[in-house]
Amino acid sequence: MSARTGIFISLEGGEGAGKSTVITALREALAATGREVVLTREPGGTPEGEAIRALLLDPANHLLPDTELLLMFAARAQLVRQVVRPALERGAAVISDRFTDASFAYQGGGRGLDMARIAELERWAAGLKPDLTFLLDVGVAQGLARARARGGEPDRIEREREDFFDRVRATYLARAAAEPARFRVIDAGQPAAAVLAQVLAELSAWLADAP
Repeated sequence: MSARTGIFISLEGGEGAGKSTVITALREALAATGREVVLTREPGGTPEGEAIRALLLDPANHLLPDTELLLMFAARAQLVRQVVRPALERGAAVISDRFTDASFAYQGGGRGLDMARIAELERWAAGLKPDLTFLLDVGVAQGLARARARGGEPDRIEREREDFFDRVRATYLARAAAEPARFRVIDAGQPAAAVLAQVLAELSAWLADAP
């Protein structure tokens, strides 16, 4: 495998956290440094991954938790090998809308699946972690209200009960507390301008310290 010279940034958070706006700002900031910027998302990011995404999010599908987990990692394995690793090896900045932390939060915390099993899948199917992860943290009620305000039919995950999303949020925060060097927790309940200012300040500081 070639040496990895790029940087890998992920965005995490519950429903209605405002990841799309932050991703746009991160892309512009990183492009201004002269780097190639590659945007991707999970599940998805490849034709095969997008097909899996449609299967995972279709409310008509009644997937068992283990099936959901394995499908997530199947899409992730394709994404890492086809998109993420090649981009990092050529020196690009990769920004991913969710990565493996989402499986710990949603399938581990939300569904109650074994965290050790998810960690083994992470080692085997993904084989890497982001260098920097922004966790956009917002209260469950506020986030769900924002998601509903976007309109449209809720997908299979968005239809879960609030206690599911409470567990997701708690797991995200626990992971951030366990890996403070990688995570930057952002109060996403603030106005969008304040969120963006905090994210860009954290990015600038991280880039200044990065090798």
